[in-house]
Amino acid sequence: MKKFGLNELRELFLCFFESKGHLRLPGFSLVPRNDPSILLVNAGMTPLKPYFTGQEVPPSKRVTTCQKCIRTPDIDNVGITSRHGTFFEMLGNFSFGDYFKKEAIPWAWEFLTQVIGIPENKLYVSVYLEDDEAYDIWHKDVGLPESKIFRMGKEDNFWEHGTGPCGPCSEIYYDRGADKGCGKENCTVGCDCDRFIEVWNLVFTQYDRQGDMTYVPLKNKNIDTGMGLERLACVVQQVDNIFEVDTIRSVLDHVCKLSGVEYGKIYKKDVSIRVITDHIRSASMMVSDGVIPSNEGRGYVLRRLIRRAARHGKLLGIADMFLSKLTDAVIDMSMEAYPHMEEKRDYIKKVISIEEEKFNATVDQGTSILEGYIAELKNRGGNVLTGSVIFKLHDTYGFPFDLTREIARENGMEIDEEGFMAVMKKQKEKARDAHFKKDTSAWEKDIFTGENKLITTEFTGYGDYESISKVQFIILNGNLVGNASVDDEVMLVLDKTPFYAESGGQIGDSGKITGDNFEMTVQDCQKTPDGKYLHIGKIDSGMVQVNDTVTAKINIQKRKRTARNHTVTHILHKALKNVLGDHVNQAGSMVSDERLRFDFTHFSALSDEQIEAVEEQVNDIILSNYPVTTRVMSVDDAKKEGAVALFGEKYDDLVRVVSVGDYSKELCGGTHLKASGEAGLIKIISENGIAAGVRRIEALTGTKALQWYKEREKMLNEVSQVVKASPDEALHKVTALADELKNTKKELEGMKIKMVSNSLDDILGNVQEVAGFKVLAARMDQLDMNGLRNTSDLLRNKLGSSVVILASGLDNKVNIIISATKDAVSKGIHCGKIIGEAAKAAGGGGGGRPDMAQAGGKDINGIDKALKIAVEKVTDTLSNK
Repeated sequence: MKKFGLNELRELFLCFFESKGHLRLPGFSLVPRNDPSILLVNAGMTPLKPYFTGQEVPPSKRVTTCQKCIRTPDIDNVGITSRHGTFFEMLGNFSFGDYFKKEAIPWAWEFLTQVIGIPENKLYVSVYLEDDEAYDIWHKDVGLPESKIFRMGKEDNFWEHGTGPCGPCSEIYYDRGADKGCGKENCTVGCDCDRFIEVWNLVFTQYDRQGDMTYVPLKNKNIDTGMGLERLACVVQQVDNIFEVDTIRSVLDHVCKLSGVEYGKIYKKDVSIRVITDHIRSASMMVSDGVIPSNEGRGYVLRRLIRRAARHGKLLGIADMFLSKLTDAVIDMSMEAYPHMEEKRDYIKKVISIEEEKFNATVDQGTSILEGYIAELKNRGGNVLTGSVIFKLHDTYGFPFDLTREIARENGMEIDEEGFMAVMKKQKEKARDAHFKKDTSAWEKDIFTGENKLITTEFTGYGDYESISKVQFIILNGNLVGNASVDDEVMLVLDKTPFYAESGGQIGDSGKITGDNFEMTVQDCQKTPDGKYLHIGKIDSGMVQVNDTVTAKINIQKRKRTARNHTVTHILHKALKNVLGDHVNQAGSMVSDERLRFDFTHFSALSDEQIEAVEEQVNDIILSNYPVTTRVMSVDDAKKEGAVALFGEKYDDLVRVVSVGDYSKELCGGTHLKASGEAGLIKIISENGIAAGVRRIEALTGTKALQWYKEREKMLNEVSQVVKASPDEALHKVTALADELKNTKKELEGMKIKMVSNSLDDILGNVQEVAGFKVLAARMDQLDMNGLRNTSDLLRNKLGSSVVILASGLDNKVNIIISATKDAVSKGIHCGKIIGEAAKAAGGGGGGRPDMAQAGGKDINGIDKALKIAVEKVTDTLSNK
């Protein structure tokens, strides 16, 4: 058996099934499209669900793919064993109502034994115990002896997930040899040991599971197979685990080189090396598919992977930032199959570097918070960190459990690991239940069935604003009906329409649909996955019936305003690349008749000069009045011409390429201007960050931009009148007034400080002695929060060992501040907790550090009570120590 490399195996598989009449589709993005049931693609068939359910028509009845997948339920076991990983590639061949078991089983055998060259005596198979058809094909057609075919129950050999398509499966096993087994005489397929490993799973989707748990035979039976590429490589390369496979081992060797640690010598070190190797592969792939680290959803999965890898780098003694260097190794091993990773190399490295840098800061913050918990625990005479505290550090601050345990032990503390695991389990169950509830509906059918699925709407709106159409369907209250009357809120499906359906970030058209006997106002237009345009609105008069001939007419002015914003979005994208660099890529957009919103990849806020440069370049292109042209061509030809495509976006074989002169060229299905000059102008009204490494620009064009300038002009004139100056002199006059106000405030602040200094002796007369500490509480209504803070510092320094509590009701606002010296904190004083309780009396809340905290409130009548509560809590704490 030849030891093919992982990249060779991928290509051999795809080529083999192309020779069997399959269409090779490129791997889909890890970010699921229109599937809320999962955060990340976790199986080879997941992106193909719409084809299996009939929601979409597949580009071919035979398809083959190699799909990137991420699974994280066993993330805590990654590294501990050499079998677990979060990232893998799944090879698959699929049939949508075409071939079935008679072809799928012999082809799988042919690929493994003849193409790859796995010895036949090393292979075994299992079938569902009631699947005689599969059993006979293996035995009679393939020629496998009955001793190598195992019948297994539903839990092993029947695939189903909630309601919907399901069926029996047949698994192919590889015998690694007796030396890899448990040594028992009855060791065979199905044993828990490592001797027999599953290589390929062939799923025969032939039933439709109903809500009452019954199974109805499918009219069109499907084939869905899945074979882990890394696992196949383990078999072919004769290695024990995925970390020894050529491409993964290359990344692992880079980890060893950076850390100076040799693999295979010390178990704990090996764990860290494996964690980093796996997680940097997952993280690099996720970032390349547009995922950004965040605190929720798939962004949180990415953040956890990066931070876990960074943490294990520290355990290996890597002091500097290192993950972006490993990203190069991942890209070098992967770009043959995923060329977009090479194109995005700098971007991927930047995103991962930023997150690693944030983690380093998080570790410092988390350590400080943990040390505070430990100090508080010691003051109470305790020695066990509770599970809830550990979980808070882990969940809120991203602080690793292992590090919490290590620091606790260094301080002679125990940890409530059982309590922590219980809280973790509860959170996981809650998340799993939520996903399961969503996932059971992932296969849900729509209201269009049978031949109705094949009916689509022809879009005529690129060239026409109006069309004579026929009503195909009427949807009322979620059901198909024959007619609808006045005041009914409905969705109409026409055979052809000028209405653009919302997609690609562009909103749907609105307008009117009229017939001989009715009129309808269309408020929006949406599109189903199988190509039907849903005209959403209300019947204004009369009655509409299926098969009526109607006139569909869009709101032309709204369409033109929307087109201005869409064309300018393309120009803006190119201008951002020119000003900021080629790392800029579209991360999202929204184009309406009111404004445009453009999200893009960049790592810092734009300066005023950069915004001005972008805006100026866009306006130059608009004023140049370049022609906006549209051509239809193949995706490959479009990319060869340099057209910008959004990675992860699904494109048909033929695409529309929209060009603005020679300046901009993008794949786009939206509606556009005929010339850039029709946009009038652009005004960028905001720029801000929406996620790590993602910025957002909002802008106006045409008459909306002119309206913005008119409003500013009006505002300037009003300000000029107030300050009694001409518009040209208004800025100078306002600046002078601001300087005068600043000086006046400074003088006033000086007078307040002087008044406070003069009254300090009176205030100091209120000092109480408690257990050797001075406790001072005072109300100073003439001071704001800044004044209270300065006075608190002054009093604490003057008193020495003390706790100072000050409050103010200036301008009917409650402000409270509590500060304590270090020795008071060591005696158990925690200003943050004390002020939280005290502020409630004044209708507010607050918090802070053990040595200083501040709070606000709404009820100035409660200030005296708040001061009293604070003094009581301070006195109780100090007296009990």
